[in-house]
Amino acid sequence: MVNVRPAGPDSWPDVATVMGERGDPSRCFCQYFRLRGKAWSGSSPADNREGLHTQIRDGELPPGVVAYDGDAPVGWCAVGPRTSYPRVVASPNWRTDHLDAWVITCFVVPVGHRRKGVAGELARGALDLARSYGAPSVEACAVDTTTAGRIPSADLYRGPLSVYLDAGFTEVSRTSPQWVLVRRPAG
Repeated sequence: MVNVRPAGPDSWPDVATVMGERGDPSRCFCQYFRLRGKAWSGSSPADNREGLHTQIRDGELPPGVVAYDGDAPVGWCAVGPRTSYPRVVASPNWRTDHLDAWVITCFVVPVGHRRKGVAGELARGALDLARSYGAPSVEACAVDTTTAGRIPSADLYRGPLSVYLDAGFTEVSRTSPQWVLVRRPAG
């Protein structure tokens, strides 16, 4: 049984474990949507790692949720107010009139834990976190795998549409066959 908890200061070692030592998560540390332009292009993997560490350690809000199978960390989901993600605010894929919504920007589920429902539990945990801080709704830019053909797992970091639909989200708009803006009331 997977248990999902908000990321707090004592969960940093678990988040670092989920991000791993190689691949996109180990370089990005969920900073892509928080940084734009030269702030992103000039950041190193070490800078990104420290950015997430600082957000978890010192932030007013948890920047995401961590999934556990027993004591073992098995997943991460970044979620927070839209305003904390400058790249989301500027992106045509995220156009909305719900400016006070929270957004889910990414999932990390390490190999060996995928296809076991972890992403779905993370989505529900992200909704719970948003609700606990008074968010009126939660949005995401999902990947529709049925229209995109075969997608490498690294490109599914935003989350498959099916995960969101199973968690009660509904489609709002599409900017392409594969990018789908979804929304759900947080309550």
